[in-house]
Amino acid sequence: MKIYIRAEITEKYREQLKQYFSEIVYDPWTKNGERFYPDEMAKKMSEINPDVLITELDQINDKVLAKSSNLKAIVDCRSTPENIDVDAVNKYKIPLIHTPARNAEAVAEMLVGLIITKQRQIIQANKWVLNGNWKPGTTPYYIWKGHELYSQTIGFVGFGAVAKTAAKLLENFGCKMLFYDPYVESTNTSAKKTDLETLFTNSDIVSLHLPVTSETKGMINRKYLSLMKKSSLFVNTSRSAVVNTEDLYDCLAKKQISGGIIDVLDVEPPENKDDLKLALLDNVISTPHICGSTYEVVLHQSEIAVNSLINYLKKNYQKANIINSNVLDG
Repeated sequence: MKIYIRAEITEKYREQLKQYFSEIVYDPWTKNGERFYPDEMAKKMSEINPDVLITELDQINDKVLAKSSNLKAIVDCRSTPENIDVDAVNKYKIPLIHTPARNAEAVAEMLVGLIITKQRQIIQANKWVLNGNWKPGTTPYYIWKGHELYSQTIGFVGFGAVAKTAAKLLENFGCKMLFYDPYVESTNTSAKKTDLETLFTNSDIVSLHLPVTSETKGMINRKYLSLMKKSSLFVNTSRSAVVNTEDLYDCLAKKQISGGIIDVLDVEPPENKDDLKLALLDNVISTPHICGSTYEVVLHQSEIAVNSLINYLKKNYQKANIINSNVLDG
């Protein structure tokens, strides 16, 4: 069998695949920093004709699958396969394996770091020093006084792998925690389940961890934002589409809340200043969708992807992280 690998997989795990594949075509997108869109991907799949594809960013749709005559499984190195047309995969009855929680630690750690950065005014204080404002007679100890995480109430909207990992980290800071997630009943953290209104009303920091679905698109709007304390902080490291951006901009621009931390924008990369208007607010920290980007993520995704694939090949489907198990025979 032949496998075509378009995601970074460590040598250790590529060696393991040699037990199952006579040919490994390793061409990760990071080599040139470019994903393949459907036309180019369809051409590649036609030329290579693999039995299994491991991908991460390449766009996979009906056009690609029509040129993938030998394809028996796809492994997507993402928790949510946004780069893949799942309906098309189901049409061709191809099992789709994903890698849940591959970057949960990365996002959780940066989330905590960004909150501390904002609450302790680190960016502004750094600029103050670099601009030569630290002079005799100044009192930076009082000018740049910030807030501790201790005793703050953190509200998680969505309580999947990232939020649970962040909650475990934040417990060590002495935070109180609330969460809203209709699909989660109990956790191994001190976070308490509640409704959205209670969460937004009582949290000092609201952190979003939602996938984009028909239920969540534009879910966070003025109705909930208006409930937040004036001193509170809004954080979105999930997806921009789950928030009504105009409502959030209005709330932050009018300083109805203290500030925001935004790792995601409606248009990525931004094409003009209008796409950046939220990021340009003086009470917002904006990063370019990098919370899940660490060198260690490659280690995590390699382990999850290869172990899941091997379980699939051994027909141990319950451990294979298959999203569309309905296409399996038997």
